[in-house]
Amino acid sequence: MTDKICILWADDEIDLLKPHVMFLTAKGYNVITTNSGGEALELVKSNDVDIIFLDEQMPGLSGIETLIQMKNIVPNIPVVMITKSEEESIMEDAIGSKISDYLIKPVNPNQILLCLKKNLETKRLQSEKASYSYQQEFRKISMDVSGRLNFEEWIEVYKKLVYWELELGKSQDPGIIEILKMQKNEANQQFCKYIERNYTDWLKPLTNEKPIQSHTILKEKVFPLLKDDKPTFLLVVDNLRYDQWKTLQPKIEEYLRVENDELYYSILPSVTQYARNSLFAGLLPSEIEKKYPQLWLNEDEEGTKNQFEPDLINEYLRRFGIDIKTSYYKVLNMNFGRKLVDNLPNLMTNKLNVIVYNFVDMLSHARTEMDIIRELADDESAYRSLTLSWFEHSPLFDIIKFLGEKNVNVVITTDHGSIKVNNPIKVKGDKTTNTNLRFKIGKMLDYNPKDVFEIRNPQDAYLPKLNVSSSYIFSRSNDFFAYPNNYNYYVSYYLNTFQHGGISMEELLIPIITLKNK
Repeated sequence: MTDKICILWADDEIDLLKPHVMFLTAKGYNVITTNSGGEALELVKSNDVDIIFLDEQMPGLSGIETLIQMKNIVPNIPVVMITKSEEESIMEDAIGSKISDYLIKPVNPNQILLCLKKNLETKRLQSEKASYSYQQEFRKISMDVSGRLNFEEWIEVYKKLVYWELELGKSQDPGIIEILKMQKNEANQQFCKYIERNYTDWLKPLTNEKPIQSHTILKEKVFPLLKDDKPTFLLVVDNLRYDQWKTLQPKIEEYLRVENDELYYSILPSVTQYARNSLFAGLLPSEIEKKYPQLWLNEDEEGTKNQFEPDLINEYLRRFGIDIKTSYYKVLNMNFGRKLVDNLPNLMTNKLNVIVYNFVDMLSHARTEMDIIRELADDESAYRSLTLSWFEHSPLFDIIKFLGEKNVNVVITTDHGSIKVNNPIKVKGDKTTNTNLRFKIGKMLDYNPKDVFEIRNPQDAYLPKLNVSSSYIFSRSNDFFAYPNNYNYYVSYYLNTFQHGGISMEELLIPIITLKNK
């Protein structure tokens, strides 16, 4: 034990505790003592204290009163309340004032040591435990990834990787985090090969073994809920990755109970224009273009590509003979979000309420374009943290709180995820080529076929064919497309940004969560 750990112990009978102080000193702790709350407040200002032991019953300034003032001075230092009484009201006052732990007198040395370990070394011990557990799991994940996984098994592998990403996110061992990154990159490379082998087969009508995808997710997971005698709220959070959902989940579970936590497969391209239109239409892009040409805009046409979502979902319901009262709202800014929160009571008579929330997608774009957001979300962990911080102060959280008090079904899902890109791939195209960094469509594309997943015949993937020679190419894993012209500037601008449209677990394996009130 190092003498850097400093304990401040305030007790009006501190002289009687000298054996404990000597015991802790022998263990390598630096112990500062006082017999009053007032002096304890002064000592904490003038010393670098790591933990505070505070007697609950002191004359003058009581332990509770000292604690309240202490938290204003050093809000993050753990305080352990030591008391002779187990009265509920005293403990409620102490816990309400944010104590970290409490001990009942008389205390013995082993109790004190356990308390110190729990409050000072928990993070280190948890980090070591997580690192050890991941090392035990590493070999199994590697063997799974190198095997012939099916679409359900790939979902399980991705769930495991996200679990360890979150567990090791606060690890004090940078080496183990780097190993996880390498394993995830390897998994993504194998996942891309899997998608390339199977994707177009999944879209064939007679294929039996295939995952739930964008165009079937509502039929499978939302329409059955419409049979219930209560409203269903479908919250589509644009560009919400599974790891971001797991970060938000504890907050949401304070108000709603998770019934099903699942993943489904986004279609390609994994962008809003294609994936979300398919989600709301129950059709693949070329099927929408053919059946509802007035509700589809191609890449080369002017206008917002997702402006017909409410029409598409109403047509979808009509095709299935579902005649219900619905509403649709798209939240693009804070003010509209607040107005929607105020209007929620009026939506309770609707059978289905669809709310599209665009913040996470805007956050990923802002991170590309704004230096301050890049700095705030420098890595995956910080990106998740920024998403959580936004959510806690957003109208979307207010929507969740409102729904938690009502007898409703709630479904949270998304249209696609995103991946942090760092490997540029050169592509040439004419002026009609689209601008997305993860997929390209055009008639004059020039690229190395080994670098991309190419779909020469768009009909194979149920994608619109803009002209006779149109083809689609998709980037893999953490690649992104860059034009040779002004190449260095282009690469440096988009390096380490979050993009979507291509093939990766982060983009294609996305959450569909069913929740109910508690």
